[in-house]
Amino acid sequence: MDAENKKLAPKLVPILVFAIVIVAVGLYGFFFLNREDNIIQGEADVTEVRISSKVPGRISRYLVAEGGFVKKGDTLAILSIPDIDAKLAQASAAEQGAAAQNQKAIKGARAELIQGAYEMWQKAKAGVDITRKSFTRVRNLYDKGVVTAQKRDEAEAQFNAAVATEKAAKSQYDMAVNGAEREDRETALALLDRAKGAVAEVASYVSESYLISPVDGKVTEKFPNEGELVGTGAPIMNVAKLDDKWGSFNIREDRLKDYKDTGKTFKAYVPALDQHVEMTVYYVKDLGSYAAWKATKTTGQYDRKTFEVRARFNDKSIDVLPGMSLIIKE
Repeated sequence: MDAENKKLAPKLVPILVFAIVIVAVGLYGFFFLNREDNIIQGEADVTEVRISSKVPGRISRYLVAEGGFVKKGDTLAILSIPDIDAKLAQASAAEQGAAAQNQKAIKGARAELIQGAYEMWQKAKAGVDITRKSFTRVRNLYDKGVVTAQKRDEAEAQFNAAVATEKAAKSQYDMAVNGAEREDRETALALLDRAKGAVAEVASYVSESYLISPVDGKVTEKFPNEGELVGTGAPIMNVAKLDDKWGSFNIREDRLKDYKDTGKTFKAYVPALDQHVEMTVYYVKDLGSYAAWKATKTTGQYDRKTFEVRARFNDKSIDVLPGMSLIIKE
């Protein structure tokens, strides 16, 4: 019997070892693998402003380098836009022409034309005086029976014609003195305003050749090189607003209860700085059907959806750079 036990003992050892391994794996899975992860990892980010131009052109010169700090109102780059320069010259010439026409309409006729119209009026008045006297004499002679009725009628007709001529000359003189009609003056003024508007429009395009920073920040990236062409609205560089730093976390809905309310404050650890920072939630939104879901239906539960939670750093002077990891330990 002892001999048989001695023969079975070597065979039982592997079985016992295998059983111990099975039990150990089961215990590890029970105590560790089924535990919920108590770490939420996010990423630091910063609001970036994309700099672009309203008009197409060629990059003439950069005034800042990547990584450089800029102030609001600083010139970042200069574009070369020869087409706009030519259009500005055309618009300026059109404005000058419209201004001359408007000035002419305001000023009225030239002094020489006014003087000429005045002389013609005076000549017509003299003609009226002469024909009036002639008509008076002929009429008196007709009354005495010296001349015929035909002679009287001819003298009267000449007098009436002279009066009409004088009125016409007076009208021409008045028109020369008064200048252009009200409608003509308004038309000239409208043409001048339109020309000024065209100049202002082209001038606004010229101003677009100077790319100005709208914020204080840091140049994080430049896209085209000097000498390259850029189209309308094409991005030229990014400027990061260093005073608007925030962090983004993707959190499953079963762990969202402590972060779903805007204004909620929590602490996060920044490994790159080896520092804990205080943050405040300002944005919560589900990531939609494209986001990662964690399936649990095999255990009779539900699929847990993922939400994006954004929070700002309470201390804006914290030296956090975009891309740094943020760790929340629960």
